[in-house]
Amino acid sequence: MARTKPMNRWLVVIGAILIQLSLGAIYAWSVFTPALKAVGWSKIQTQVVFAVGLACFALIMVWAGKKLPIWGPRTLTVISGVVLGAGYILAGLFGGTNFWLILLCIGVIGGSGIGIGYVVPIAVGMRWFPDKKGMITGLAVAGFGFGAMGWVKLAGSWAHLLATFGLSTTFVLYGIAFTVLVISGGLWMVYPPDGWLPPGYTPPETAATSTKGKQGFTSGEMLRTRQFHAIFLTFTFSAGAGLMSIGLMKLYPMEALQGAGYSAVEASAIAGTAMAVFFSLANGIGRIAWGMMSDLMGRKAAIIIMTATQGICVIGFPTMATNELILYVGATFIGFNFGGNFALFPTMTADTFGAHTVGQNYPFVFLAYGVGGIFGPILGGLLGDMDNFPMAFTICGVLCLVGAVLTYTVHPPHQKQSPNNT
Repeated sequence: MARTKPMNRWLVVIGAILIQLSLGAIYAWSVFTPALKAVGWSKIQTQVVFAVGLACFALIMVWAGKKLPIWGPRTLTVISGVVLGAGYILAGLFGGTNFWLILLCIGVIGGSGIGIGYVVPIAVGMRWFPDKKGMITGLAVAGFGFGAMGWVKLAGSWAHLLATFGLSTTFVLYGIAFTVLVISGGLWMVYPPDGWLPPGYTPPETAATSTKGKQGFTSGEMLRTRQFHAIFLTFTFSAGAGLMSIGLMKLYPMEALQGAGYSAVEASAIAGTAMAVFFSLANGIGRIAWGMMSDLMGRKAAIIIMTATQGICVIGFPTMATNELILYVGATFIGFNFGGNFALFPTMTADTFGAHTVGQNYPFVFLAYGVGGIFGPILGGLLGDMDNFPMAFTICGVLCLVGAVLTYTVHPPHQKQSPNNT
């Protein structure tokens, strides 16, 4: 019998983008908060829903990674679309503006739906694009970043959904859209046939393939290596610096600019532009650009350069924030490097521990994002209350430089060594 011809692998890219555009809904949460505050929600309540959504996203992703080889990518994607969509639809039908119901529907159920599907396009894309792992991962996670901007604009200035239909109906409409887009993208979430390689491509010999065979390191084996700990800490430091910067990108420059002689109105407008335009666009572009650059220079070199330049930019940001044009440059560089995290660390995980097990292994690495999301913003808030924002930027910047050094020490693990001594 003739073998079935593999599908066009670029369909995987289309599917990945459709999925991640919808999963990026979590970063669009801020568009709903003004309407919720108008009906009596406190600021902390609006942030609790967002925080719970992020926590469920990261934790459920570990569970989804374990189910991926059992259920398969297409099934897992369908479940993701149904759960994510159901969370928003239920919030619209029954939640209304009730805090606890919204927390359950969008924070817990919606966040879990995102966690179930996030790793699928990354794992599938790497199988179809072993020659361009950085590029395909960058494209997939860029959809996650740009998707947030699209959902915010649809609710506001593009389609005026909130003004026209109200909060509950907008939740329902978004839930339906998320379900349709994720399931549609999931149609192409299938692995290539065993042994398939792009024409003319010869895979390089790496420790993950030579010592562990095609299947790579299991999650248990990976967790016992010092390479995992170095990668995890570097991701924690880099993500923490970026997330702290996101939290302070409007607040701190307003303070710094006013101290440099700008009026309160001017400072607010400039800081808002730095966050909404320069940081946000650079964040999305950085995911693609760093992924493509890493295909040329290698993942280790790319992470070293990214974290080192991020460290320098973050340390210098308090000075940059006192001038409009230099602030825009600083926001662009920090956003560009922050976006690179989401293209480089999945591929670094694949290169170090095996591409065939990245769906199970990367969720454990991604937990670093959650750790960074706790220490970075809290550090910024604590030192801000002490009137010392610059010290927070300095600490995070130095930690990024430490991460660059840690990454330099990462060498491929070998099976012949004891896991605790690799």
